[in-house]
Amino acid sequence: MNRTSSTLALMLLAVMGIGATCFVQRSSAPQIAAEQRLLDSRKLLDVLPAESYDNQPLEQPLTLSDLALSHSTLVGAYRASKDGQAVAVLLRSQTQGYAGIIELLIAIDANGKLLGVKTLQHTETPALGGLIGDWPNSWLQAFSGKSIQEPSEAGWALKKDHGQFDQIAGATITSRAAINAIHDALRYFDEHRAALLGSGT
Repeated sequence: MNRTSSTLALMLLAVMGIGATCFVQRSSAPQIAAEQRLLDSRKLLDVLPAESYDNQPLEQPLTLSDLALSHSTLVGAYRASKDGQAVAVLLRSQTQGYAGIIELLIAIDANGKLLGVKTLQHTETPALGGLIGDWPNSWLQAFSGKSIQEPSEAGWALKKDHGQFDQIAGATITSRAAINAIHDALRYFDEHRAALLGSGT
């Protein structure tokens, strides 16, 4: 085999190899994307017990009205259901922290009780307000089980403001912002319960 034939054969093998790689990438891309969506979904939905719902809440966002609340803004909502019955609502909320926007995911059950709160993004000071981004988060877990009635309106504040809640050490502004956003979300749920949970619930 002369040099030209060898070169042509090598080029043909290279083209075939590139083609095969492209084919494998294209054929597996939908599966990779689906697995990534499932991973993202699990990260967002870990505020809900896995056995408490059987739908894909993030694939069916709810339409919201009155998005600007007293201390925060709602940027999304999702309904979790089991056997066709609404069991929880997830509200994505943004509020102004010390160093920038804090985005929270707030899970509320069908009875109006908080199931969990998770920070999705923030720019707070590391080791101070930045601790709000930790997961699991012992400070945010203190809100689980709370509702619009418990504590009372006055109780939805830091202890230093005569309320019921401790603050993240050294992060008064961050703590106030989160408490106010969570309280806003509970009020919103209470006022829009029927629409959030769906008809017949």
